[in-house]
Amino acid sequence: MDLFNLTANQLLTMISSGQISAADVLSSVRVRQQAVGQKTNAFIRTYDETGNGAAFPVPIGIKDNICVKGREVTCASKILKGFRPPYDAAVVEKIKASGGIVLGSLNMDEFAFGSSTESSSYGIVRNPWDLGCVPGGSSGGSAAAVAAGEAVWAIGSDTGGSIRQPASFCGVVGLKPTYGRVSRYGLIAFGSSLDQIGPITKDTTDCARLLGILAGFDHRDSTSVDLPVPDYTKSLDRHVRGLRVGIPKEYFIDGIQPSVLAAVQAAIDFYKKEGALICEISLPHTEYAVATYYIVATAEASSNLARFDGVEYGLRAVPSRPRKAGIVDMYEETRAKGFGNEAKRRIMLGTYVLSAGYYDAYYLRAQKARTLIKNDLDKAFLDCDVILSPTAPTTAFRIGEKTNDPLSMYLSDIFTIPANLAGIPAISLPCGFDEKNLPIGLQLMAAPFAEERLLAAAFAYEQAHGWHVQRAKL
Repeated sequence: MDLFNLTANQLLTMISSGQISAADVLSSVRVRQQAVGQKTNAFIRTYDETGNGAAFPVPIGIKDNICVKGREVTCASKILKGFRPPYDAAVVEKIKASGGIVLGSLNMDEFAFGSSTESSSYGIVRNPWDLGCVPGGSSGGSAAAVAAGEAVWAIGSDTGGSIRQPASFCGVVGLKPTYGRVSRYGLIAFGSSLDQIGPITKDTTDCARLLGILAGFDHRDSTSVDLPVPDYTKSLDRHVRGLRVGIPKEYFIDGIQPSVLAAVQAAIDFYKKEGALICEISLPHTEYAVATYYIVATAEASSNLARFDGVEYGLRAVPSRPRKAGIVDMYEETRAKGFGNEAKRRIMLGTYVLSAGYYDAYYLRAQKARTLIKNDLDKAFLDCDVILSPTAPTTAFRIGEKTNDPLSMYLSDIFTIPANLAGIPAISLPCGFDEKNLPIGLQLMAAPFAEERLLAAAFAYEQAHGWHVQRAKL
């Protein structure tokens, strides 16, 4: 039996019954890493944790922008090479306290800037379903590791779709919690008003279980919300009768891959057949979401990345003429050599929209548009319980296909961005395969802190279909 292919729920049941040991699980996952790791490039570095005596021994990978005490964390960037944080992120504390076994750091787009995991300074991550395709991004390593059996669970971060889009491309489950539901303490920031840490798992049950571990108030994060954490696994229900499902007409547009559209329509038909109430809704300001996001996100990225200058930690580049160079020359040389092209592009865009004379024209206007997008969603949730859409307009694209077309790359997140702008929870789960046997993702969104409703709706669909049990054959 390939233990690495099983869910945490299955593994823990087998451990508790004495069929297998925690050591068997860890050994299976590590052997799998060695067998396929060079093919996927999902892990940047692995750890030697054993988890001896752990009560909840689930092998888990951590995205390389989340701090693990004493372990190198680089955001897949040259500029943070050698940085070892002196503390654990809040989510890592929770994972360790639960007995989880941290396997290592997962590859990602540099500083989470991307939708394909092609911008990592540690090399491209490959999709386990087709090694010639991208796994999505920026949490591509996290999704690929779970899909390939290199980790039972993974942690990602989602700023504009960076958990859900790679989950869709890799045929796994990924959830972006409500903003404030999971502490961001120890997450190296991209866009501070957008970032949220969340789980990537093989199925919805595991997702509910891992979210229950990660969620909760943390006084070290000023945006953390002090609300009780329910047992999300108790909300899972096969029945959706009476569930109000909103179908946003603005999300079903020209340009969606026909097989994606067909799979999502089949999901809508399922909910209708099971007694859910299907209604068309309008989110009229959706057309401004991508433009709004790429102003707000780049502005916040420019501000957050200003701290990486070669003084306190990471790379320090020596100017070519050190005797005549000053500290500004060192800053410039370090940032020129340390940041990749996409990071530089976003820093320049963000600096521009925040600059004198352009702040009102761009950043302030984007914040107003963000409010309108949030208001659209707030209004929609008065009439529906969940909103259903494709996670992405296409399945995984070929490596290199969009690297020279940033706008086309940015549009990969067109359906996921609004949830970040509004701070609401959203989940992606498998809903089929295209003609090339690449996974298709279904997205469900819910009102703030309605993760229980979201997981229940996802579970009902998942249990009626077999998409989540299919595994990539590397």
